[in-house]
Amino acid sequence: MAGEDEGPAIGIDLGTTYSCVAVWQHDRVEIIPNDQGNRTTPSYVAFTDTERLVGDAAKNQVAMNPVNTVFDAKRLIGRKFSDPCVESDMKFWPFKIIPDYPTDKPMILVSYKGKEKKFAAEEISSMVLTKMKEIAEAYLGSTVKNAVITVPAYFNDSQRQATRDAGLIAGLNVLRIIVEPTAAAIAYGLNKMSDIKGKKKNVLIFDLGGGTFDVSLLNIEEGIFEVKAISGDTHLGGEDIDNRMVNHFVQEFKRKHNDKDISGNLRALRRLRTACERAKRAFSSAAQASIEIDGLFEGIDFQSTITRPKFEEMNMDLFRKCIELVEDCLRDAKMDKSNVHDVVLVGGSTRILKVQQLLQEFFNGKKLCKSINQDEAIAHGAAVQAAILGGKGSEKVQDIVLADVTPLSLGVHTMGEVMTVLIPRNTPIPTKKEKVFNTTVDNQTVAGIQVFEGERARSKDNNLLGTFELRDIPAAPKRVARINICFDIDANGILNASAELISTGQKNKITIACDKGRLSKEEIERMIEEAKRYKFEDEQYRNKVKAKIALEDYAYSVKNSLNDKKINAGLPLADKKKIEDAIEQSLQWLQMNQLAEANEFEDKMKELESIWNPIIADIYRPGADGGWDRMRGDTPYTASASSSGGTGSKIDEVD
Repeated sequence: MAGEDEGPAIGIDLGTTYSCVAVWQHDRVEIIPNDQGNRTTPSYVAFTDTERLVGDAAKNQVAMNPVNTVFDAKRLIGRKFSDPCVESDMKFWPFKIIPDYPTDKPMILVSYKGKEKKFAAEEISSMVLTKMKEIAEAYLGSTVKNAVITVPAYFNDSQRQATRDAGLIAGLNVLRIIVEPTAAAIAYGLNKMSDIKGKKKNVLIFDLGGGTFDVSLLNIEEGIFEVKAISGDTHLGGEDIDNRMVNHFVQEFKRKHNDKDISGNLRALRRLRTACERAKRAFSSAAQASIEIDGLFEGIDFQSTITRPKFEEMNMDLFRKCIELVEDCLRDAKMDKSNVHDVVLVGGSTRILKVQQLLQEFFNGKKLCKSINQDEAIAHGAAVQAAILGGKGSEKVQDIVLADVTPLSLGVHTMGEVMTVLIPRNTPIPTKKEKVFNTTVDNQTVAGIQVFEGERARSKDNNLLGTFELRDIPAAPKRVARINICFDIDANGILNASAELISTGQKNKITIACDKGRLSKEEIERMIEEAKRYKFEDEQYRNKVKAKIALEDYAYSVKNSLNDKKINAGLPLADKKKIEDAIEQSLQWLQMNQLAEANEFEDKMKELESIWNPIIADIYRPGADGGWDRMRGDTPYTASASSSGGTGSKIDEVD
């Protein structure tokens, strides 16, 4: 729970392609625009020879710097390098991914300030979270410490924990990790409060975003949001649709231009991807879209068209998979589709008309709910939860209660390579389950406990979360020693596992090993320190740019002043030449020293000021009318329009 003096808690939708931040203020949720005035911010981080860019600035330069511009970090977070999903995605990413030995953690390799740097996905995500934190602080005018961060419903334990670590690195106290469809359901519930008051509603949240797909079935009654079942795919979204289009046009370019293959040219691929994203959006209203790129590859212009039916055909298997996952969710909830009162669309990719058509047909023509903003709904719900946990919520939201479920079954490896489930999938959380096991060999003194998550019968086919041991078991025949294993899942959906030898009360508990997706305490501390250093470096760079612009602005301001007739009138030629030389020298120095430090720009400006100020002060002073008053000895002389071209004599009234 946040303290009363810690300012408002914010809600952050940390998206694969775009992120959004919101806050509960003035008895409502306010979506916070970034410095560009946009209500969503690209989840992009770019590294150059001079600076680090996050958000719009990073995405805007991606075509020029694709190798060092990182996106889709959410698809890497909490995963292993050997994960088939990572291996598949690497074919489409211009930046380089390498394995960290011996942990098998995917590391992002970029060039920053002329040096090679390795970043974990948590670090990249923390940079995006830091940006969202800064956007909120600029809007609120106060420091932000507390946040609720959303994750896909189908994120596993490692991915949820890694997201929490990213928040910690960003300097945030993560009050709660909540799942995206549940956050969207809160937004829906507040929007429909008058309609659902006193009623019991079954609501299906269909969340198709840039990189992940979730479907959740919730029961909403009197402010209680109870998740009945979830399904989804953490590797299905708009990015996969874009990849299909990119592949299609790479092959078309090859056919049209004598087998020229652009797949090895990262800048060309990036420009093509941007054009494909634009075409995909066009299909929300148009039946055909054009791809026009000047000088795409080896100076060859590329022009093509694609129709909506062709677009739908090349992605139909992805669209149908979404509907299959909806069926799975209903089956797990033991509910017929006729009992679903509302189907709510969330995520930018739900704007695809074919997706809407298939979903509507599945629900027998039911009208889809589009009353909440698809891009902002998740941040909206997260902000409500942040207000409740931060103690800032009003009567309007104080009665909201979330009842989430586990996305995957959790169990331990037992004899015969069997996964024995302790907590089945779709179990309401928080929850605590215990089961007693025994030793399998005579005189066994150590019990190795392996914790898995997944739905396969054999443990090796599931995802290993971590291992720990219970040692010093008294020697005894097999099956005599009894071990009580306890799984405790908190409100964030994060697992804590422990084992206790019943005869002695001896205990041990799991710490998810860093080679299974978690960062060690030392790694987190190192990354926090590095984040502070990057923030300091960013601030230094901003100050440097500010000082450079100030010098350039001053030099041109003085240069323009020399062209002012009033000033020219009384300026001796020698002084004018001296100033002109100083200006020219300053501008040349600027041209040759773009990477100078802030203090060097400031010193150069003082040097120019030391030449200009004494000369102008000796001859002129600022006039009351905003012009210049010329000084002659002790007598002020007002330079007028006539003085610049004539005698400058005053006239007086005739006696």
